[in-house]
Amino acid sequence: MILGLSLTMPPTVIINTLLHVSDFRYSGTNLLADLLKEPSGQFQNFCRMSNEDFSSLLAKVTPLIAKKDTKWRKAIPPNERLAITLRFLATGDSFKSLHYLFKVSPQIISEIIPEVCSSIIEVLKDVIKLPATATEWRIISRHFEELWNFPHCIGTIDGKHVTIQSPINSGSEFFNYKKYFSIVLMALVDAEYCFMFADCGCQGRLSDGAVFKNTVLYNKIKSKSLNLPNDEPLPGRQKLMPYVFLGDDAFALSKRLMKPFPGSHEQGSKPRIFNYRLSRARRIVENTFGIMASVFRVLRKPMLLQPDKVALVTMTCVILHNFLRRSRTSRSMYTPAGTFDSED
Repeated sequence: MILGLSLTMPPTVIINTLLHVSDFRYSGTNLLADLLKEPSGQFQNFCRMSNEDFSSLLAKVTPLIAKKDTKWRKAIPPNERLAITLRFLATGDSFKSLHYLFKVSPQIISEIIPEVCSSIIEVLKDVIKLPATATEWRIISRHFEELWNFPHCIGTIDGKHVTIQSPINSGSEFFNYKKYFSIVLMALVDAEYCFMFADCGCQGRLSDGAVFKNTVLYNKIKSKSLNLPNDEPLPGRQKLMPYVFLGDDAFALSKRLMKPFPGSHEQGSKPRIFNYRLSRARRIVENTFGIMASVFRVLRKPMLLQPDKVALVTMTCVILHNFLRRSRTSRSMYTPAGTFDSED
């Protein structure tokens, strides 16, 4: 008889209580509203940007990320989609942790983040671009000379390894010389810590020099299609000298790419002085990577994503770095006083 009763009982419906209450208890929209009420900059710390910049970015991406309500459920609004993505970039928290914070399932979050990242890159793509004319390149050079006492420098180049979990069936393809799995971000930076070019996605096993040779920037240098200034004398000199990019020992020396003299040199010697000046100017790109990773801490953790998704997340951080560096309302928060080196 007991068995018969159990067979005739209606099936049990398992409900995720945390998600079920999201419509009438505390959603991501409520969270953002409460953060805005805090006078101590909690919203800026949470989203890594001012409310003004958040609203501006939201207006740009909304047409690309907004979804319609269905018969079965209400769509997650664009402001929550953007906040989920920015919080992931800011912390690198797992989708499960974000689920507890925003009351959105990890599966949906895994779809939201790549979509929003792609949309951010699309609407902000113009914040990172190479100079288009010789005059614009000369402006970059003048800034390097004024700030870092290195004339004729038009940018510093370096690669950054972004840690990933070992991709399935990838063998040692992404295993780098530092003994972990990664993809490489190759970037060109100006004297004011802004990206002029970035390429991301090459396997970590490749050297910086090899990655650089696979970039659009390298091909443009080789084909002489960058509209670089003609050779001109250095200050106080008469001999014509080219405008150059600066790199470290991983890069091949060429007319357009300067690297340090190899080996050790006597104190006060010309090679040592040159290496000091080059190193100080070149470390701008390393510092830029450091600034970006200190704010977007997803870059400090192994990402549990496929390499193409890691590249997408990384490029979004690059784009947002330039966006915030040039922002009137977020710049002082993003790079507060004392962040940068100074010329001495």
